[in-house]
Formats: sequence, structure tokens, C-alpha cells
Amino acid sequence: MKVVVDEHIPYLLTPLRRVAEVTALPAEAITAEAVREADALVVRTRTRCDASLLAGSRVRIVATATIGYDHIDTSWCEANGIRWTNAPGCNASSVCQYVECALRLMADEGVITLSGSTIGIVGLGHVGSRVKVMAERLGLRVLCCDPPLAEERSTGQQVNKSTSRFADRTQRADLLTCCLVDLNTLAAESDILTFHVPLTKDGPYPTWHMADDAFFASLRRKPLFINTSRGGVVETEALKSALQSGQIRQAVIDVWEGEPHVDLDLLRLARITTPHIAGYSADGKARASQMVLDALTAFFGLPPIVAETPPPAVAPYDIDADSRRLKASPDTFEHQRNHYPLRRETE
Repeated sequence: MKVVVDEHIPYLLTPLRRVAEVTALPAEAITAEAVREADALVVRTRTRCDASLLAGSRVRIVATATIGYDHIDTSWCEANGIRWTNAPGCNASSVCQYVECALRLMADEGVITLSGSTIGIVGLGHVGSRVKVMAERLGLRVLCCDPPLAEERSTGQQVNKSTSRFADRTQRADLLTCCLVDLNTLAAESDILTFHVPLTKDGPYPTWHMADDAFFASLRRKPLFINTSRGGVVETEALKSALQSGQIRQAVIDVWEGEPHVDLDLLRLARITTPHIAGYSADGKARASQMVLDALTAFFGLPPIVAETPPPAVAPYDIDADSRRLKASPDTFEHQRNHYPLRRETE
């Protein structure tokens, strides 16, 4: 069995090499020629998996070590007999840790207060549901917006396989009883807004540019704005205008339109800016690698393979240090992301 793997996926290569012929490459080197003789492909979001990459290859399964899979042309893969898998929930705890650190820093700096303030969470999947629990623990009033979940509660019918967004049936049942409101209500009542949705352009609830000029104009409390989902969920020019006009009081931005290129004006305007590493804990990476290994062993009928164990934590997580690095050197976005000093979730 031949497997091509993005070399920046940790905790994976050594155990996989025990059962397969592995070629580890940087994302930019994963080309049609490189994967032509591969039976499996293991990627991150930087590799676009579509006909231009996979047509004419021997690839039978594409596994992405990420929650998101908008970089995979799933329709083309399915139509051409190529199985694809992602790693739902793998970095949910890591993103939650990032959001909590951002909230605590903004509270320390007087940008927000925690106890008694209202946080609006857009998207209640693996990540958003964890952020909800964390926010309640911090004393925040929580409002949630999740149109597919609201439709499920209203009709009893699942929308777009929405169960895959949750850890289990019990979690979904609990969330069906929580305070779900529409986006307009969220915009009117939130002191903090945080986005945890996939990037979609089609279907009944597209998320592409859902935070646009009209959305920012509808805000009533000048909230702190946090985006750790996908850059395209937010219209960059609208976000910059909202910061400049005071429609939002400050921003925490981990994801960017046009990555790895960074809008330099937004980099300057936002208080916390990081290179798409909110989910980059060692624990989340290890979980993603294990999910990839599980998918490959199940598909090829191999014995179980265990991912390597992350090293212990060396220091508490300093979100401001991550921000300072990107502000100082935005042109090294991809290098910072690929060589990120993975943090532990338990400190």
C-alpha cells in the first residue's frame, strides 16, 4: 500500500510506515504526478483534492486531518469511486481553549467584561457546543444561532446530515433544548460574537460572507468579534469597515480570506491576529492523526495503528505571543503555521 502524506501532519508518519510505503511531502509538492501511484492520500486544508489532482491516479481514499473539508471536491470523489474522510471534532477542545484565552485577555485589557455579558455563538457543532459550555462556566449569558439545528427542532427532520456535527445523540438532544435564536436576535443582543461554522456556498444555509456589511450594520452593542471558523465566512472589507467605524469594539482573527496571504489593514486593526492555529494543539493534532489512521486501517482492512503521544506541555498558552509573531512577520504566515510550537490543552 502506497500513501502520500502531508509532511506537516504530526504523530502519524512513524506508525503508518510500519504498514505502508509512505511518501511525506510539503503541501505544495502534493501534485498529480506525486499521487499518481498512491493508494491513499492524507492531507490538510492546503491541498485541493479534485479532478486536477486525482484524475487518472490510483487513489482510493482521501483522508484529511482536519474538521473542515471544503478543500475536497466531495461530489467528484464520490462520483469517481474515491472515499473521503475528515476528522470531525478533532480540534474542538483546542479551538475552545483559544477562544477562552482570547476572552480572558480581552477582559484583562478592559475590552469586555465576562460576568453578565452576552456571548452569541454562531454554529453549535463540535466546537460551538464546547464554547457554549466554557462560556457558561465563565458566567456569560449564552445565545446560540444554528439554523440547521433550529429547523431540526422545528420539524423533527435532520438537515444536511446535521448529526455528524455532534459528538453523539445525547449531545444533539441537549442542544435541541438550548436557547436558539436567529442571527438578527444574536446581532442585537450580543456583547461578544464568535463564529464556529463550516464554509459553504450552497444548500439552504450558506455561510459564505454571512458576516457582511448588512450584518455588521445590524449590531447594537458594538461586540467583540471572534472568527476561528473559515476566512470566507466574513467579508474582509466589511469587517475592516466595522472596526474603523466602531460597529464592533475589537476583533480576534485566526482565519483569513486568501490564506496564506493576510490583509495587512485587518492585521493592523484587529487586536489578536493568528495564522490559522486556533485548533493547533498537540492534543487536537494527535486526535486528528488517530482518526486518519483509523480510517485507513478500516478501509484497507489493516490491524489497528496507534498515533504517537504528544510531548508534555512546556508553558501555559500565550495567545498574545502568537499574535505578536504574525503581526511582526505576516509574510511568514505559512511557515508559522507549519512550524507552530504545538500547545497542550491541559495546562
